[in-house]
Amino acid sequence: MSPARSARLATYFHVHLVSDSTGETLNAMAKAVAARFEGVIPIEHIYALVRSDRQMERVLEEISAAPGVVLHTLVDRSLRTQLEDGCRRLDMPQIGALDPLEGALSRYLGAALSTRVGAQHALDHDYFNRIAALDFAMAHDDGQGTADQLEGADVVLCGVSRTSKTPTCIYLAHRGVRAANVPLVPGQEDGERLTTLRNPLVIGLTVSPERLVAIRKNRLEGLGAGGTSSYVDHDAVRDETVKARRAFERRGWPTIDVTRRSVEETAAAIINLLSERRSHRVGTSW
Repeated sequence: MSPARSARLATYFHVHLVSDSTGETLNAMAKAVAARFEGVIPIEHIYALVRSDRQMERVLEEISAAPGVVLHTLVDRSLRTQLEDGCRRLDMPQIGALDPLEGALSRYLGAALSTRVGAQHALDHDYFNRIAALDFAMAHDDGQGTADQLEGADVVLCGVSRTSKTPTCIYLAHRGVRAANVPLVPGQEDGERLTTLRNPLVIGLTVSPERLVAIRKNRLEGLGAGGTSSYVDHDAVRDETVKARRAFERRGWPTIDVTRRSVEETAAAIINLLSERRSHRVGTSW
């Protein structure tokens, strides 16, 4: 096997994620860490809502059948001990994913850790705020809502078709941000109605013409609607994106180039802009 061929082969390994809550935190942490290793692909085994001895016994049986690394965020001391003892018998590494941060904060704050399972998922004000933000995003998607209704938004995203406006709004909603979006449609909507908004921060999303054409072609193929049209014509798309950029500049809206950004990265940039706005330091582009 040639060195080039060998370099392309991925390394697979089993990772067991054990949580007495939903497992969302643990799953996100595992993905973030694994992404830092090139050519390494984890085979995830997720065990959520593990809250009894019997459930833990089944988890250990699964772990024994697929040796690998065990990560956990267990709050209950007896369950944690059961998992640690079981991994020790299996000679398998186990890691309390939140231990370093919890220990550091406990020492700094001089406070004891809570033993309440799923404390981060309590039905508190923040939880209901996220649900309300999600409802808002869905009700004000793709240009829905009058100017008066859009005043209830924290941010309004504006951009040409296929600039990830909707998924970005949904992601922001999960962070408690009320987001709406308005598409720029050649010959119909140019964002002028957004210039009267006083409360929301209006942000323009831009993208390179080449990237936009590729995205739109994939979209049409997925819908079984091939063929040629101004929607995917390079010259028409370039003209569309140039007009959008000029409209954003003319109105003084901050802009974010989403050409090489994931939805998560775009949302992070938007949250930064919102924070800067609150500090009266809004920039012009990201």
